[in-house]
Amino acid sequence: MAGSFNKVMLMGNLTRDVELKQLSGDNAVAKIGLAVNRKFKTRDGDMREEVTFIDCEAWGRTAEAMNRYLSKGKPIFIEGRLKLDTWQDKNDGSNRSKLKVVIDNFEFVDSRSDGGGGGNRGGGYETAGAPSAPAHTPVSEDDIPF
Repeated sequence: MAGSFNKVMLMGNLTRDVELKQLSGDNAVAKIGLAVNRKFKTRDGDMREEVTFIDCEAWGRTAEAMNRYLSKGKPIFIEGRLKLDTWQDKNDGSNRSKLKVVIDNFEFVDSRSDGGGGGNRGGGYETAGAPSAPAHTPVSEDDIPF
């Protein structure tokens, strides 16, 4: 096998507000929860929906931008990679693990309906005193002006 590939692309809604922490050396980390919905029809013809909850983290300027512009319930498109964290439980010493997505960049997704049947369309979020960012515009660490 020649090499490997680790790329994740997801679109969903934030399950909670962004949790930003400043680490030593002016490095920031943001943790978010993402809910991704899947609608499908069963063999019996019933419509069902399943929700997958995914823990994600972002670093540096990407983390700061997410904290500045996003909040619980906002739709977002993320690109990143899978990372497996492993540790030993402090109580019983058992091995534990958790799979999460490390976000490389993200795009704002406008949740407003155009009045003609729904769907996503261009637009952006405005925060008091902050410039709006258009929907479906990739945001990476190098693009953010702070």
